[in-house]
Amino acid sequence: MTRAPRMSADERREATVLAATRVFGRRGYHGATTDEIAREAGISQPYVVRMFGSKQQLFLAVTQQALELTLAAFRHVVEDSREESRAVVVVRLGEAYRALAARREIHLVQMHAYALGADPVIGPAARAGFRQLVQFLLDEAGLPPAQTDDFMARGMLVNTVLGLRMAEDPTPVSRQLVDRVLPEAPAAAGATERGQRGAAG
Repeated sequence: MTRAPRMSADERREATVLAATRVFGRRGYHGATTDEIAREAGISQPYVVRMFGSKQQLFLAVTQQALELTLAAFRHVVEDSREESRAVVVVRLGEAYRALAARREIHLVQMHAYALGADPVIGPAARAGFRQLVQFLLDEAGLPPAQTDDFMARGMLVNTVLGLRMAEDPTPVSRQLVDRVLPEAPAAAGATERGQRGAAG
C-alpha cells in the first residue's frame, strides 16, 4: 500500500490552524480544548502544544489567519475594480465578505475574538485586526467614514446571523432576514454540518 506523503512542519502547522479554526468557530475560545483541536487535526494534543505553546497562542494564530483571508479577499476586489465606481466596489466587497461565509468559521472566530476585548492578550490583537479592516476600507478601498461604518455594521450583521444559526430557524422573520443578509445560505446548513460531524465521529 502506498503511504501518503509526509507533511512538512509548515504544512502540519497550517493543517492544525485550519482544524483549530473549525473548532474555535464551533465552540468559541473558552469552549474549545486543545484535545478537541488535536482530534480534529489528527495529531496528538502534546504536539499541538509543542507547535503553538498554548491554546491562547493558537487562537491568536487562527484569528490572524482569518483576518488575512478577509483582507486578501478585499484586496482582490479593489485591484479588480479600479475602473469601477465606488458603488460597484462596495457591492463587490460585500459579495466577497458573504462568499467567505461559506466557511462560517472564518467570520465566527473573529467574532469570538471581539467578545474577548477585555482579555489582556487577545483584546489588543482583536482591536488591531478590527482597526486594520476599518483602515483598509478608508485608505485602500477609498470609502468615506460614513460608508465604512455602514459596511462594517453590515458585516457584523452577517456574523451575527451566522453565529446565531438563523438559517436553521424556520420562522418567517428569520427566513426573511437570512434571505436579505445571506441569500446563498441553505436552510439546513448547520444541521448538515452537525450530521457530517456525527457521521465522522
